[in-house]
Amino acid sequence: MTKDNNELKEQIASLQFGRTCECGRTHINCMSAKEWMVSQIGVWQFFYEKRDVRDRKLHPATFPISLAKKIISLFSHEGELVVDPFVGSGTTLVAAQDLNRHALGFDLQKDYIELCNKRLEQLNSFNHSSQIAIQEDARNIKEYLKPNEISLIWTSPPYSNLLNRKRKNKSMRDRQNEQFDQVEQYSQDERDLGTYSVEKWATAMGDIFEDLLPLLKTKGHCVINVPDFWMDNKRITLHIYLIDEMRKRGYELRNTIIWDRTNIVNNIGIFGWPSNYITMGTTFEYLLDFWKPAN
Repeated sequence: MTKDNNELKEQIASLQFGRTCECGRTHINCMSAKEWMVSQIGVWQFFYEKRDVRDRKLHPATFPISLAKKIISLFSHEGELVVDPFVGSGTTLVAAQDLNRHALGFDLQKDYIELCNKRLEQLNSFNHSSQIAIQEDARNIKEYLKPNEISLIWTSPPYSNLLNRKRKNKSMRDRQNEQFDQVEQYSQDERDLGTYSVEKWATAMGDIFEDLLPLLKTKGHCVINVPDFWMDNKRITLHIYLIDEMRKRGYELRNTIIWDRTNIVNNIGIFGWPSNYITMGTTFEYLLDFWKPAN
């Protein structure tokens, strides 16, 4: 039987969030020196594995488990709490299960929560923590947690109204594929940030993350994956909108990491040839690392 949200609140309230590892007191994660060194490179690549969701009919915008595991490993300890406000297909929860972190994932869509729970059924015997998917508006996360309980916020949110339009494949080489002329937007729910203009999206993101700030530990990190994109032949610098808004709401930008996707992008076409530059940035995204400053 599916638990209602009040039962989930009670379950979450009963959990203990804190280090269960044997790391030194001053260690900020459980990484080895070698793992730490590799993570200092500011351009990252990842590969998909069999457990990853690649079917766009299940979810139109997924990221690899390996990406989520890298972020969670770098910015948290075993036993601590990770929160994904836009959990989608549940990749954050799967990664947290692998890494023995508590994790809460929130999403508006019932189908996505069911997909999360299905993926979590493949239990990890080394996991001694809880991963919970909750059908809920990200604006209401503050009702589920107490101040200073979250060690890491990690998410890949809807990218404004990027998907809320018919897909046009501009490659001269690959015009007519199954995605051509399709709208892949998550929903038309008025609460869904994927239906918002860029300006409205930035304000809504600011509102959500301002509410999350008191729940985040001091110097706890908040990592958000966003791309820039083209719309109406203009470059939409979504990452700049987001950085400006997060700073207004009390977050400090610590690092900008480039997710280089060239190794997993299929069928790179001759975009814009021979008369229009529209290719720049189509094969990378930003991993924006903020934290809650001590002051």
